[in-house]
Amino acid sequence: MTTTLEALPVELVADVLSELDITSLVTVSSLSRRLRAVASEPSLNPWRRPILRILLNPSGEYEPALRHLSVRQTVPRHNWVEILTLGRAEYLLFEMTLPNLKEEEWEECFLRRFLPGWVKWKKEGTWKAAFLKYGLPRACLCRILHRVYHRSHSSCTAEEAWTHYIVLNRNGSANLLDASSRNYNPLTVFHEIKLQNNLAHLMTHARLVIEFKDVRIIALGVLSKPRSSFSINSNARLFLHPPGITKGEEEETVPSDAASEGSDTSSQYALDAPATVRHPLGTNPKDIYRELTHPLPSRCHARYPFYTPGGEDKRWLGTEELEEGGRQWVGPMLITAQLIGPQTKEPAGDEPPLQDLDLLVGPGRSQYASLSWADLAVIAPWLELGQKVNGIGLGH
Repeated sequence: MTTTLEALPVELVADVLSELDITSLVTVSSLSRRLRAVASEPSLNPWRRPILRILLNPSGEYEPALRHLSVRQTVPRHNWVEILTLGRAEYLLFEMTLPNLKEEEWEECFLRRFLPGWVKWKKEGTWKAAFLKYGLPRACLCRILHRVYHRSHSSCTAEEAWTHYIVLNRNGSANLLDASSRNYNPLTVFHEIKLQNNLAHLMTHARLVIEFKDVRIIALGVLSKPRSSFSINSNARLFLHPPGITKGEEEETVPSDAASEGSDTSSQYALDAPATVRHPLGTNPKDIYRELTHPLPSRCHARYPFYTPGGEDKRWLGTEELEEGGRQWVGPMLITAQLIGPQTKEPAGDEPPLQDLDLLVGPGRSQYASLSWADLAVIAPWLELGQKVNGIGLGH
């Protein structure tokens, strides 16, 4: 007995439809009333898989049918939260026909795509206005997506004259500082910090903490074998390595006896590894932490704060409680937000990819956005700061 497609249960029909590309799915959803009903049912939603396949395609090429998908009544509205969260800014701005969404759906799009510190652009307007545009002192309106696109493709800093960054001090406090956006260079700023802390003779190391659609968070610090525990920055390690979470066994780590170039190997009094920090609530990290969803990390950090296999999550480059070369983070650590442009992730030389100078030197690596306390709280909610200081000083 031959079984036709329409004789199958609706769940199986939806699974079959989800294996099609969008162009084919648009055609099939118009062949019969039953197929149209299955395609338009939000609980079945056969559109989600083909949409995600397009949005997560490493080549960045989108199907032509995606451009005017908003005119299709068979596409459930909540698919647009995925599209507006993961789609390229220039595609959403200049090529795609955007749908009419409810206010709570625009809010979800905003919170999933942008850093929480960008909520300041909402002001008294709607979430749709906050997502698409923000107000300037003048009468003109500029789209926030266009703002991100414009800044990541040019050296213009007119829309954000000052760039804020955060410094984690070794005494447990943190400072929210700012610099002129036109001249802001985290390497230069951190070199001044090293001079103030008598660390200028040591090499600066940079780590990619997490990457989002439009911005990535980078930490700059110093690795060394300190003679005493006085100079160790415990919050720097906690920021990169949440307590209780390990890299896992998917990939090999750097041997602890192979110090990289520029490390301080002159000390003969290297400390033992610091004691492992245990969370009092339990031993299973999944009982303590939840994968970050607002904002939504890129695919290379999809499991953040857990380790994401694939080679781009380079928070763990050492073994056990030590970093590579058996060293520890000493002195202050600078945390900044770098805008992602078309050339940002291209290799910039002979440096190891996605670490150290490769993150900071090269084409597409000169534009930065401001970082706020709210952003730090979302990225590292486990980090307990002794004091938060706005500006320079100790906060007394």
